[in-house]
Parts: sequence; structure tokens; C-alpha cells
Amino acid sequence: MTAKLNSMRLLEKHQVPYEVTEFPDTERDAEVIAEILGVPAFMVYKTLVVQPVETGKKPLLALIAADRSLNLKKLAAAAGTKKVVMAAHKDAEALTGLKVGGISALALTHKNWPVFLDQPAMELEHVLVSAGQRGMDLRVRVADLIRVVGARVAEISLAG
Repeated sequence: MTAKLNSMRLLEKHQVPYEVTEFPDTERDAEVIAEILGVPAFMVYKTLVVQPVETGKKPLLALIAADRSLNLKKLAAAAGTKKVVMAAHKDAEALTGLKVGGISALALTHKNWPVFLDQPAMELEHVLVSAGQRGMDLRVRVADLIRVVGARVAEISLAG
């Protein structure tokens, strides 16, 4: 039996149904994970840690599909900040307390960081997002994910 993670407790607290999907915890590439789980890459959402260049601003979390890439200009515009940069892996881990490949908006709600969900998610009923540890994703309804993490929906990615 899988250990219960804070992300699962949070979903249960909000009475959100979810499904646990597991894969080898050595795998961090969202597109490969989609392949292992036998789901299309556009359903597996990766959580990226992005830092505003302006001092005193909180990091942002960007959730985008495995088969898309983050557009930093679009994210900065959506966040109302001048410029943002991707956090280096070590910085992302230090900021979140989670390992890259296991960073989850569901496990970071206590930080009150702005969360941005890429617009294409709105075309789906469910997405898979990290449970907060490597090797485990949670399948949740998009509407529930938005509600629980307080995500703002914005066009923040490019295909490919």
C-alpha cells in the first residue's frame, strides 16, 4: 500500500476523488512517464518552478502538459511581472523541499505561491499531476485541481 502523501490528504480534505498512478521513481521526464502509464502526453502535467527576476516576489508554479514547453514571456505577462526565469534544479528543490520530478502544486499549497495552469488543460476532464514524490502521479479532475490549488488559467506554453 502506498504511503499517504500530503497531496492526497489535501484532496481528501476538499472531498476530491483522485486516482494514484505509480511508475519507476528513477523517471523524471513527463513524456516518458506518460508512455510508461499508457496515457497521452497531453494528459500528464509537469510542475515547473519559475522565479520572478524582481526581488521580493514569490516563486511561481507553472503546470503544463508533458508535450509542451513553457513560454516565459507569456507566464510573466500572466503573472503581472516584468520577467521570470526557470529555477535551476537545485534551487527548485531548495525552494520547495521536494525533489525535481516530484514537485507538486498539491504539496505546496501552504506556501501560497501563485499557480498557473496552462490553457489546454481546460479541454480535458482529468490530468495527471505529481503527488509530491517521484514515482507517483495523481489523476484528478481539472476543475478540482484549479479549485484546490487556486490555479489561474493562462496561455503559458508552446507546442513541442
